[in-house]
Amino acid sequence: MAQPKGTVVLAYSGGLDTSCILVWLKEQGYDVVAYLANIGQKEDFEAARKKAQALGAKKVYIEDISREFVEEFIWPAVQANALYEDRYLLGTALARPCIARKLVEIAQKEGAQYVAHGATGKGNDQVRFELTCYALCPKIKVVAPWRLPEFYQRFPGRRELMEYAKKHGIPVPVTPQTPWSMDENLMHISYEAGILENPKRGSHRAEGVSCICSLIGNFTAGRVSIPGVGGRWGVPVKVTNTGDGARRCSALELFVYLNDIAGKHGVGRIDIVENRFVGMKSRGIYETPAGTILYHAHLDIEAFTMDREVRKIKQGLALKFSELVYNGFWHSPECEFLRQCIGRSQEAVVGTVRLSVFKGQVYILGRESPRSLYNEELVRGTYSPCVSNHFPFLFDFYIAVFRLKEYHRLQSKVTVKQDE
Repeated sequence: MAQPKGTVVLAYSGGLDTSCILVWLKEQGYDVVAYLANIGQKEDFEAARKKAQALGAKKVYIEDISREFVEEFIWPAVQANALYEDRYLLGTALARPCIARKLVEIAQKEGAQYVAHGATGKGNDQVRFELTCYALCPKIKVVAPWRLPEFYQRFPGRRELMEYAKKHGIPVPVTPQTPWSMDENLMHISYEAGILENPKRGSHRAEGVSCICSLIGNFTAGRVSIPGVGGRWGVPVKVTNTGDGARRCSALELFVYLNDIAGKHGVGRIDIVENRFVGMKSRGIYETPAGTILYHAHLDIEAFTMDREVRKIKQGLALKFSELVYNGFWHSPECEFLRQCIGRSQEAVVGTVRLSVFKGQVYILGRESPRSLYNEELVRGTYSPCVSNHFPFLFDFYIAVFRLKEYHRLQSKVTVKQDE
């Protein structure tokens, strides 16, 4: 019998790894508190609670963090147009610091010295969990079984885990015939590992790999409104379906609604190879329906309202922000600084975007904004910087003068309207 080691709060999912880890931690002498985050995944949470209790957890927390996930993590990513390596919308990378923040809160509430997670030693999630935990509670101790020789030597593969589960009566949804890893939250669903580690193998051959419905044959059109409210700009506040008049206004409701609409049209599915923080490449299949719509809508209204040179700088900030989030540095001072900078850049990013979704694509149909820098009168008129023919070396200067005059002229028109 192992010596008592104190209380550990385990980030518990109910899957194979964390179910086995819960029992293993008890074998090592820990009192285990299980914490399951409701972050938008489709799951029977009461069944998960009963399962954890049956496996010996002395207490089980099921925390609904869906709303804060959208408002405090997804929205800053939308503002940034965050995209890792040009394709990945960071669904898992955004969820981990949100989950880990609550993990630390529960550990402090329980007076636990330890937290534990089921992330493997070759993935990104171990970094994301632990950097968050150490940043928010420097004295916390992290138990990472997949990096402990006594654990990974005992369980060199999933077959050994499943044998352990069978021996200890742990019900798990994974079988040797369907070995892949799945992670689901409001932002996306991802699949990796197992048969998907062969990059030549088409993802459609992995039976059951899809949360997106079959493509339907009709356009769904709607509007995404992005006005500044409550001191926050550049985030959606209303979605209107122009087909049936349905509207969603709260952050959580509109995100869930967009997931449903975009998912029915097959929007947001990618199959990529990416560079992990730990130095290896990995293959991932991601489905991000609502995130894809909002990425395109925000990108469009931002281009419509943001000064050219500001946007160039902001694009560089977004690239760095995406890398930091992917690598687990959400709670770092540099990432906080970038969020503040990006938030400041969004003060003019307000308006409405009209779009439609159809067979996996998002089509922008139009946009309008009270802060638009688009001058329709100028576009319809004559624009002839003839001075450039005689003074080529002054061309950039005159372009800069023209840009700044137009910017401040249009800003003054907005100010006048607001004063009225």
